[in-house]
Amino acid sequence: MSETEMSHSFDVDLFVIGGGSGGVRAARIAAGHGAKVMLAEEYRVGGTCVIRGCVPKKLMVYASRFTDEFEDAAGFGWHLETPRFDWAVLKRSRDAEVARLEAIYGRNLAGAGVEVVADRAVIEDPHTVRLVKADRTVRARFILIATGATPVREPLIPGADLAIDSNGVFELERQPERILVVGGGYIAVEFAGVFAGLGSKTTLLHRGKSLLRGFDPEIADALGEAYAKRMDLRLERTVERLERDGSAIRATLNGGESLTVDCVLVATGRRPNVAGLGLERVGIALDARGAIPVEADSRTKVPSIYAVGDVNGRAALTPVAIREGHAFADTVFGRKPWCVDHRLIATAVFSTPEIGVIGHNEDVARRCYDAIDVYKASFRPMKATLSGRDERVIMKVLVDRASDRVVGVHVMGPDAGEIIQAVGIAVTMGATKADFDRTIAVHPTLGEELVTMRTPFVVKHPVGVG
Repeated sequence: MSETEMSHSFDVDLFVIGGGSGGVRAARIAAGHGAKVMLAEEYRVGGTCVIRGCVPKKLMVYASRFTDEFEDAAGFGWHLETPRFDWAVLKRSRDAEVARLEAIYGRNLAGAGVEVVADRAVIEDPHTVRLVKADRTVRARFILIATGATPVREPLIPGADLAIDSNGVFELERQPERILVVGGGYIAVEFAGVFAGLGSKTTLLHRGKSLLRGFDPEIADALGEAYAKRMDLRLERTVERLERDGSAIRATLNGGESLTVDCVLVATGRRPNVAGLGLERVGIALDARGAIPVEADSRTKVPSIYAVGDVNGRAALTPVAIREGHAFADTVFGRKPWCVDHRLIATAVFSTPEIGVIGHNEDVARRCYDAIDVYKASFRPMKATLSGRDERVIMKVLVDRASDRVVGVHVMGPDAGEIIQAVGIAVTMGATKADFDRTIAVHPTLGEELVTMRTPFVVKHPVGVG
């Protein structure tokens, strides 16, 4: 189709539904390739990550860790007055930073020539969206769905409306003295660590036997042990109902026990944000997880409609959404087709202690390869020798014995996220254990352990298991 035919047939080349990380990247890159782009966002530009996710949460994580820093300082000769935390100051500073970043997103979109409309967009047909507040339709050559995910509060229990979800954390005007966090995934784990670090009496309750399902069991168990020292950790427990108890909330647990707290945070997961998008009008059915099925290039069953980020259910991580949005724009508008490789994704959990991971966990690796070698290190970090803090660093490197390729790296300890970002480059490039071994260590650091482990950990397994 020529440019003249395109302009006569459509109002825009690309209509993006959702102003989060994936949608913004796709819009900017597509505009850079010469496309006429319109983006609709009904809340705030920046999406979950910038507005009520990764960024404000990480700022709260930083705040929560000063408790440990103040305590550790004494071992290094510092004498401090008793520190006092002010929730209002943190909230004000955090919200100001979020607003600053939101403004930058807006300026970058405007600078790229993207038209941003503050409205809800609903799909009418394969090439038409309706702006609800404006009550007008826009014809687009391509439609990109980038609406992300939304928190869920499941299972539904009596009194569930008394709880908040992860979005509600950023709206709290006062720090709860007592908080119950329900869930065992990374959101629950991170916020439990935040509130405990800030001084709230924190209970983390999870129905499973261990935290962080899908992570390496050894790492997950180690985090559970660390958290049990920092807060009231209750595994294999559920909440049966919530009731108002004066100004507090009484949570009744399975078995009849009750807890009285000031706030209940339900962080039991997120699901793709697809309600009311109009997918049924174009014949797009959701998969079993409630996500929009897509091909490798993020295209749905409707050739003109694509979906990137959390809404397609492939990997609910901001950098993945950004990469998918970039790949879409390059492929469709830049004549540079490429797809995101979802096989190796480095990720971090900003718990305290922190976790960084890339590749398989040990259980999965043993199923995927005939034999693996497991290298492990567990040690007290140097800082703890003077601070006296009771903490351990754990590192695991998993190696496919046949090829010597590193197929998994797991780190729990200070700056694990920073470590795994650097290690992720090597693992993504296909580094072998020999490559790790010939890398000269940076001493003294935590990360040097990854290149100095020489002897595989020996464990007895049934015959035929690596």
